[in-house]
Amino acid sequence: MTASNVLDVIVIGAGQAALTTAYFLRRTSMSYLLLDEQSGPGGAWLHAWESLRLFSPAAWSSIAGWPMPAPAEPGNPTRDDVIDYLRHYEDRYRFPVQRPVHVDAISRLGDLWRVRAGNRQWLARAVISATGTWGKPFVPDWQGRADFRGQQVHSAHYHDPAPFAGKRVMVVGGGNSGAQILAEVSQVSETRWIAQEPPAFLPDDVDGRVLFERATERWKAQQEGRSIDEPVGGFGDIVMVPPVREARERGVLVAERPFVRFTETGVEWADGRREDLDAVIWCTGFRPALDHLGELGIIEADGKVQVEETRVVKQPNLWLVGYGDWTGMASATLIGVTRTARSTVDQVAQALGATPQQRPQ
Repeated sequence: MTASNVLDVIVIGAGQAALTTAYFLRRTSMSYLLLDEQSGPGGAWLHAWESLRLFSPAAWSSIAGWPMPAPAEPGNPTRDDVIDYLRHYEDRYRFPVQRPVHVDAISRLGDLWRVRAGNRQWLARAVISATGTWGKPFVPDWQGRADFRGQQVHSAHYHDPAPFAGKRVMVVGGGNSGAQILAEVSQVSETRWIAQEPPAFLPDDVDGRVLFERATERWKAQQEGRSIDEPVGGFGDIVMVPPVREARERGVLVAERPFVRFTETGVEWADGRREDLDAVIWCTGFRPALDHLGELGIIEADGKVQVEETRVVKQPNLWLVGYGDWTGMASATLIGVTRTARSTVDQVAQALGATPQQRPQ
């Protein structure tokens, strides 16, 4: 490739973190390109279950530059509202996106990065990885799990409760996805809820907006070296959205501690008690989707990468955005990623000697 084919920045991904990053990149003099493995706009939201609603109103669920429109139906935005918002956001700013492109690996080529996808490749002076976690669902290695003859599905692949109607279903995981999926599956099936620790339920009047405000205040206090007396409340605590409150009223929002092992037909507890099951829904979270960085030798035993803010410590001109608090406070959320994306683009521009961000046009 010639110098004219070399981009300043390649962003891997085109979900909420990547689009927010692109918003700030377009305000610089740097050339850039987004590579997205999805068939269309929407990122990980394309794979969320159909009834999913956000924890916050639209006004508190926006990324940089353009507020999310209020949903047509009363209440917080739905999954489809978010997909529609990201699609229009991408069109609004005319970001250069190529899809579907599954990036296999990146590697060094002198002072440049070579990004490879099948028989295609691109060269760039810097890479920002924003592939999130949705492509890496996590299921614990539970004793006997492979012997269980019933259905097993991770929340990443759960769409609606219809396939579980009339069945005996165990939902494993004490977070928001576990509570929300339990709430709707319990309407059509016999359910049991398993959580490693007792679930933390937030007060009914606490939503994602309140959680973000609390997290921001804690972050500011930490930066300033002071302590604050704020209710803790984290993004992993269960927000009492209407379906979850309704499940509580029906008496099904009750979790118990884990079983010991799977059997062929169900599970067994430490006291020898057994229960037959037809299906298990794993709401046990995700890990960073970083397989494309595997050749670089930078992925640690915990599946993460050492970063200073968002810049990778062990490789030059490589940044990570949107994988969780370790790559920026609340950076895996719609409302939280803006601060991280802005600071990341500032760092990239400084590293490449590019014209810094200007006022939006």
